[in-house]
Amino acid sequence: MRPAMHECGMARHSGRMECVIYDRDSGRSDHVECELPEDACQSVLKRLRGLGEGEFAWVRLSDPSETELLQLAEELGLHPLAVEDALHGRQRPKRERFGDVLAVALKTLRYVEEGAAVETGDIMIFVGTRSVLTVCHGPTDPCTEAASRLNADPDMLRLGPWAVVHAVLDVAVDAYSDAARRVRATLNRLEDEVFSTDRVDHTGRIYSLKREVREFRDAVQPLVPVVQGLPGGPERHQPKIGPYIRDVADHLHRTDIEVRTLDELLDSVLGAQQARVGTWQNDDMRRISAWAAIFAVPTMVAGVYGMNFEHMPELGWSYGYPLAVGLMTLAAGALYRAFRRNGWL
Repeated sequence: MRPAMHECGMARHSGRMECVIYDRDSGRSDHVECELPEDACQSVLKRLRGLGEGEFAWVRLSDPSETELLQLAEELGLHPLAVEDALHGRQRPKRERFGDVLAVALKTLRYVEEGAAVETGDIMIFVGTRSVLTVCHGPTDPCTEAASRLNADPDMLRLGPWAVVHAVLDVAVDAYSDAARRVRATLNRLEDEVFSTDRVDHTGRIYSLKREVREFRDAVQPLVPVVQGLPGGPERHQPKIGPYIRDVADHLHRTDIEVRTLDELLDSVLGAQQARVGTWQNDDMRRISAWAAIFAVPTMVAGVYGMNFEHMPELGWSYGYPLAVGLMTLAAGALYRAFRRNGWL
């Protein structure tokens, strides 16, 4: 049985609004024509007020204006503090209940290998008894993929609004896992370069990647207890959603462990890089010291014979000059051989 789905969408400035009405019982499909952009919010409100038995709504907002969000908040009974959080974004992952509405905030992210950067965004999910509102900020929106998964699985839609919550969380956590895999690959390449024979200092790259991993960790770690506490409150009358939420929580927990491991590995790689840089500096100092010692002997001998004293034993000897040059060469050669044997040159 295929779920009914009505869509009405619009593009307003940089934001976007979309409303999907699902019928989890009859399987009928009733398409609603989109109105003019300036009337789209009223069209969504009209559909929300006209929900039939067995229907629930999913309203999706991307970078919404304050007017759009306030109109929907009044219809859905959202708390002003929740509206403020959804409007400005940049919230730490959390879960809050406002009456019959549960608000869940989480980070969206993707890893860009070209710049070894983690791009993050924000999404707020408001779930009620017959509606779900998602408000997304940033370059990554998991709602499109979540909607595709729901449309392909009518059995999940029978679970109502919590099916939407599960789909959005599942897509977001899958993105976390993919990002962790890509970061791991980048770290492996960086580790190989650090321990290669090339004398290249990768400290800057390691610090940059570590900063991105810390941002990654700030998105994943606080979300673990949030997801583990779902569903809660009045939603406990739907026990069928529990195994799906626990599955997402398990995947999220594994990703959290992976991100912690990556952070620790970066500390180790950074320490190894700094140790290698110190070793290179010590090698350079040894070479400089060795060559200075080698040239010190000829300098000393030449300095002695360059003091211009009138009475020096070797000055009147025909073999004095060859002897002095030979002494300097022999002493310098002996020092060079000793330093080579000890690994200083």
